[in-house]
Amino acid sequence: MNRRVLPALALICAAGLAATACSDPTAGESGSDDAKRTAADPTARLDGVKLTMWTAQNTVAAPKQVIDAFEKTTGAKVETQAIPDLYEQNVPTKLASGDRPDLMFWQPSISTLPFVQPRQNLLTLDGEPWVSKLGDTEKSLGVIDGKRYAAIVTSPAMLGVYYNKDVFKRAGLSEKDFPKSYDELLALGRKVADKTDAAAFYEAGGDKWPLQWQMQLQLTDLDRQWWADLNANKKKWTDPVVVGAIKKYKEKLLDAGLAQKNYRTGTFTGQADALWKGEAGMVLNVTSFQSQLQAKHSTAEIDKKIGWFPVANSSATGLYSPDQTNGVVAFRTGDDKRQNAARQFLAFWLGPDYPDYIKAMKIPSVQPSVPTPGGLPDTSKAQVAALPKAVGVFQAKAIVAPDTHLYLADMIFGKKSPQQVAQAIQDQFAQVAKAQGAPGF
Repeated sequence: MNRRVLPALALICAAGLAATACSDPTAGESGSDDAKRTAADPTARLDGVKLTMWTAQNTVAAPKQVIDAFEKTTGAKVETQAIPDLYEQNVPTKLASGDRPDLMFWQPSISTLPFVQPRQNLLTLDGEPWVSKLGDTEKSLGVIDGKRYAAIVTSPAMLGVYYNKDVFKRAGLSEKDFPKSYDELLALGRKVADKTDAAAFYEAGGDKWPLQWQMQLQLTDLDRQWWADLNANKKKWTDPVVVGAIKKYKEKLLDAGLAQKNYRTGTFTGQADALWKGEAGMVLNVTSFQSQLQAKHSTAEIDKKIGWFPVANSSATGLYSPDQTNGVVAFRTGDDKRQNAARQFLAFWLGPDYPDYIKAMKIPSVQPSVPTPGGLPDTSKAQVAALPKAVGVFQAKAIVAPDTHLYLADMIFGKKSPQQVAQAIQDQFAQVAKAQGAPGF
């Protein structure tokens, strides 16, 4: 699955529409749905109940196992409806027209969850039996203003470095050389470039969205207060620390020759091919890159050729990045029977069915008490081990996720300086935050 970032600017209009048209004027704010809630066994019969679930086009098969099991166990029917791409843009528009499902995949981050107006439109899920079973990182997702609006069914993507073991061996590198900072990562890249015929890094300027990760990694030392000030319009994306991260990426990696020659036109699929062939030593990307490898190669083949390690700006720490398959939200439809059935579906998914679901999907568990299925590549196991101490990318910290990749693409084609990239990010951030009605904007 492609790890696209949210097209924030395109959502400004949709956000404004959703703030008004999506709300049910007879329903009031979310929370009142709890008064009508009835506790139910996750396996209780629901004969005659029909639910709808929205998914993106490329994730329509993701809930198939749990839907099949739920229908067989309860007698309910769950119909999936694929929303045309771009999913994150078209969903708010459909909601604004008055259409809504019972359930929906949605990114459970503070930068994306607000686009579906959770206070007005979603059931609150605090106190559900599965909440306490989530891992600490997963518990932090799906919450806005202290209320839970999303069930976390898959772990967030992990951002880290995939490396070719043969290339590292040719460069005389081993696990003891794994970096503990971004500067050490660049130094590692220099050794790969100097001692082998491989590029140190493969950058995907053609697809644009992976360009954000080198910048993201450098912002991990910013503390909670810095992000709080940014979200209150007291700090800016033009802060010297952000400009410095963009400048370092340009000067110390791209201009220094640590990327492949065609980095301006490189692609996501090209990354996997180049790393596999040893044409590049490293790729900085999220778990969708792992999925791409697994689609083409066996676990044994991956274990032999590819490794993974976490790194942040000043530590050997991974980063987590929420996406739309991590969270499922339930809508306030005004139909108590369907709302209770939607809650039951989530309780079934994260309850009796969860071990079967992750086994069928071959993915890590979000519940420490439920073991991750066997047979996963060592790269996946390393990501699972790194998740509890991982740091969120800015999509998990900022109230708006600007299209940094688009402005970085302008930079690599000589259209913007690092300072101009930062200013463009700030302008978009403020524009969308203001459209959302964020305090301080």
